[in-house]
Amino acid sequence: MELQLARVDYLQVGVTSQKTMKLLPASRRRATQKVVIGDHNGVVTCFGIKKGEAMPVFKTLPGQRITRLELGGALNTPQEKIFVATGSEVRGFTKRGKQFLSFETNLTENIKAMHISGADLFLCASYIYNHYCDCKDQHYFLSGDKINDVLCLPVEKLSCIRPILACQDRVLRVLQGSDLLYEVEVSGPPTVLALNNGNGGDSGEELLFGTSDGKVGLIQVSSASPVHKWEVRNEKKRGGILCIDNFDILGDGVKELLVGRDDGMLEIYNFDSTNEPVLRYDHALSESITSIQGGCVGKDGYDEILASTYSGWVTGLTTEPVHREGGSGEELKISQEMQNKISSLRNELEHLQIKVLQEREKYQQSSRSSTALSAVPAFSVNDKFTLNKDDASYSLILEVQTAIDNVLVQSDVPIDLLDVDKNSAVVSFSGCDSEPNSNFLLATYRCQANTTRLELKIRSIEGQYGTLQAYVTPRIQPKTCQLCQYQIKPLSLHQRTHFIDHDRPMNTLMLKGHFSFAEIHSWVVFCLPEVPEKTPIGDSVTFYFQNTFLDTQLESTYRKGEGFFKSDNISTISILKDVLSKEATKRKINLNISYDINEVSVNHTLKLIHPKLEYQLLLAKKVQLIDALKELQVHEGNMDFLIPEYRCILEEADYLLEEYKKQPAHLERLYGMITDLFIDKFKFKGTNVKTKVPLLLEILDSYDQNALIAFFDAAA
Repeated sequence: MELQLARVDYLQVGVTSQKTMKLLPASRRRATQKVVIGDHNGVVTCFGIKKGEAMPVFKTLPGQRITRLELGGALNTPQEKIFVATGSEVRGFTKRGKQFLSFETNLTENIKAMHISGADLFLCASYIYNHYCDCKDQHYFLSGDKINDVLCLPVEKLSCIRPILACQDRVLRVLQGSDLLYEVEVSGPPTVLALNNGNGGDSGEELLFGTSDGKVGLIQVSSASPVHKWEVRNEKKRGGILCIDNFDILGDGVKELLVGRDDGMLEIYNFDSTNEPVLRYDHALSESITSIQGGCVGKDGYDEILASTYSGWVTGLTTEPVHREGGSGEELKISQEMQNKISSLRNELEHLQIKVLQEREKYQQSSRSSTALSAVPAFSVNDKFTLNKDDASYSLILEVQTAIDNVLVQSDVPIDLLDVDKNSAVVSFSGCDSEPNSNFLLATYRCQANTTRLELKIRSIEGQYGTLQAYVTPRIQPKTCQLCQYQIKPLSLHQRTHFIDHDRPMNTLMLKGHFSFAEIHSWVVFCLPEVPEKTPIGDSVTFYFQNTFLDTQLESTYRKGEGFFKSDNISTISILKDVLSKEATKRKINLNISYDINEVSVNHTLKLIHPKLEYQLLLAKKVQLIDALKELQVHEGNMDFLIPEYRCILEEADYLLEEYKKQPAHLERLYGMITDLFIDKFKFKGTNVKTKVPLLLEILDSYDQNALIAFFDAAA
């Protein structure tokens, strides 16, 4: 059965956060449900749909930003009480809009995640988890990294309280009271949790998770150990997961998996005979999907998928047919309904246009008066700067509640801008003088009308660190701009991992000095991405990293007064040595630095670079031949006379050119890494070999792995 859904835009509220929209339970099966949504203006809006129009049930007064909205009630009864998290407070409303709860928590930070189960309330700030029962403090836990979401397995099925925290360090932490029961490692930073089938499955222990790099998985969280059931890889390179739900949209008695992503993709998965999810349907919205729910909203008897977006749109994908089959009377009735709706919208639009003109005139008059005050319109920017493991590049996503006019990107370190298929903006580069001002990049992205989301991709060079700045200008009057800043770290291409291969040949850097645990931790935060800013609990800590470009590894262990860093790449150790000594000098701390260099690691790193270098050299060679081969083909009229290798190049010409275009300066980047490796190897021996670099580049131009290794060995 082909799934056909029609899109309906119901209404727009203010900017929304993740998981802030819910459908209230229906009085009977497939009866229309009321929608409740909270926004950044602090307003809770509850509405229903009548004759295609959104009819308000209640609307609260503005207040602090709403960061979460959940439904609750006594266990085994309809969950129709509305709870919202604003700042460090939780408020409760009845389905009619009457406030019955105002609970000021003891959290010093704003609430980031919330879950409700009967009388139990689970709240999380950035690193702190609190469990309350009947608004009384029960349990507390301090997480090692930022908490993105919280969930509790169904108490009615398990007869015990088992909360789970989704943490930024790619770990699900399963709690028992105030203690950590165990940790579950997942393949990406988990951003959202949901109960499988809405109830945890038959056992009540089945947990769905979505990650910021676009993967969805199912884990059975038992009391002893976790069982990984399945995982959907992000093969199509779509956005991160922000929301998950289960709903039977096909009407076959089995609930489908609904997924909302931060690039606006809404996906529906059903399950094959082996209970593995298969993508059945997808629909692209123009902005990130903050909440998703399945239910019946627009009309009795017609199921739909309801989604809320970042800028506050509530949109439905309904099973109700757009064109109905029926007699002329029914068609006429529908047509009349549509005409009334169009007429109503036209009147509303005219009224708004008049109001805008009046307000503009009013603003112009007040701005010319002697007592004029500058009024800069405020707008919200939802930004995300993340490292992609697949292609060792950073994604910068900028989303604004209104249309973007242009984005100016400036960097004080050398970076490459990569092509993004989804990006329709026109980019232009300005010449910049890198010497006196440390200005290496100046690029302007001019967006098309109604673009509210822009995605950029950049690739940095390890060892060169600084700041990337994005000046975002939306299409609003008077013209205003917002500056967003992102740190390019010295070891920017390293990503946190949980395991490394200890059998690799490792180089070691050792630091000793009069520094505190907090000080050395702040230096590691400065050097490496994905390290929590908060100083870890305990006397010492160990972090593992993997270079996303070369697959080399780094182990960092440090405590008060000493630090140990091990890597199979000498260049990583060299960068750490330079940056850490520079940071210590700034704070006037004397460091005793020693190192242990393993000669074998150099050849090991060259062997890791080899397949990438060989592929890039071959790709460059093939691309150079394409134009000449095309001329020959035109001249001869066919390509039968060519050898199979050249025929293959012509057949794959489009793919080869696209691949080459995707990776600008890739070959130069690899040359640079080999050159740095060569210089760093001899720097630790106290020898300056910069004069031999031209000879090294000659060997690279006529690349042979054995010749390169021989050159490294002979240069001593």
